[in-house]
Amino acid sequence: MKPKKINNSQGRLFEQRLSELLNPAHEFYMLAEMIDWDYYEKEFGSFYSENNSREPKPIRLMVGLVMLQNMFNLSDKFVVRSWLENPYWQFFCGFDFLQWKFPIDPSSLTRFRQRLGEKGIQKIFKSTIKIALEEGFVSEKSLEKVIVDTTVMAKNISHPTDAKLYHRARERLVKWCEKENITLRQKYTHVSKKTLHEVSRYAHARQMKRAKSKTKQLKGLLGRVYRDALRKGKELGVNLINQPIFTLIDSILYQDRTSAKKIYSFHEPHVCCISKGKAHKKYEFGCKVSVTVTHKDGLALEVSALEGNPYDGHTLKDALARAEENSESKIKIAFTDKGYRGHSVTDKIVYRSGQKRGVTKSIKKMLKRRQAIEPQIGHMKQEGKLARSFLKGFLGDKLNAILCGVGHNLRFIFRKLSEIPVLA
Repeated sequence: MKPKKINNSQGRLFEQRLSELLNPAHEFYMLAEMIDWDYYEKEFGSFYSENNSREPKPIRLMVGLVMLQNMFNLSDKFVVRSWLENPYWQFFCGFDFLQWKFPIDPSSLTRFRQRLGEKGIQKIFKSTIKIALEEGFVSEKSLEKVIVDTTVMAKNISHPTDAKLYHRARERLVKWCEKENITLRQKYTHVSKKTLHEVSRYAHARQMKRAKSKTKQLKGLLGRVYRDALRKGKELGVNLINQPIFTLIDSILYQDRTSAKKIYSFHEPHVCCISKGKAHKKYEFGCKVSVTVTHKDGLALEVSALEGNPYDGHTLKDALARAEENSESKIKIAFTDKGYRGHSVTDKIVYRSGQKRGVTKSIKKMLKRRQAIEPQIGHMKQEGKLARSFLKGFLGDKLNAILCGVGHNLRFIFRKLSEIPVLA
């Protein structure tokens, strides 16, 4: 069954419509009129099948909740609760009568994001750029000059240590064996837990040799369970070595401090250790995010998560290509920091911070504004969700990064609407 539109045609005898009660000059009222909701109905209708046993929620409601959530950095649960208390939010999502019940279960937002995927979320992001252009908040000419930078989006994991990694891997392996009805010789549940506590106490007391010895013991316990599970699998006539969990544990057991693709978290193995030279935070664990904004206005044209820890200069060409695709406009000049040395961009003019050759007075003045992207990234982290990704897997990182761009652009439009003078 396809989702249906919200039906406001039927009036209520003793209730007044929200469109008659709310202030037409309010930012959310005006923003709701600017957005082409029929575009989302058309584009996202194909993500639903005809044979659903339960009628899906309206697409406008779901897209509106996703927008509100990323504008104000709210969790799935809290955005649904806040929606019920705010009539402007209800009107923004397509309801013309005051609602008294929760519109959805918060878990529906998780499934909606997974249903849309990266391409669907990207369409929402592109539509925010289109709104800013059509309403005159950004000119076509301003899209020709952009600023590009990268930042780190931390993953929602605890600070990684080898001891915790070995302990968690053994726990997951024991649970997997219980699920598959594989009887282990010994599980080492209490021994591993006690040893992990000893590692923490020795490390706190700066007795690092003892802590290292106990970490090695945890690794040995993991290896015993791992080899026992492989033996029991062979006895049952099953080769377990190609199972994803065994491949992951094999990498954990044989990695060392200098390994190229080191695993830091068992449930998020794609997480990388990234150092950006910050005095207060030497290492961050997550993924690198490329951000492209307009030079004059700070409108986001591209926000994308990058797999691994690539060199900034190698990401510039793809970042500018994605920005041109989203804005449907040609970029002529890009401003970057010193980390983009050695880029392969030849069809555009690229100026780096500290560059002397070919820099006129006007270019020097524009180059000084390159650091304007830093507060834009700060707003995405403080007011948006770029500081930490709570969505699972690298796909979750991709969706979270694009949604941060959606929230940033909507806050930009919202701020422009608040500057419009209200005539008495």
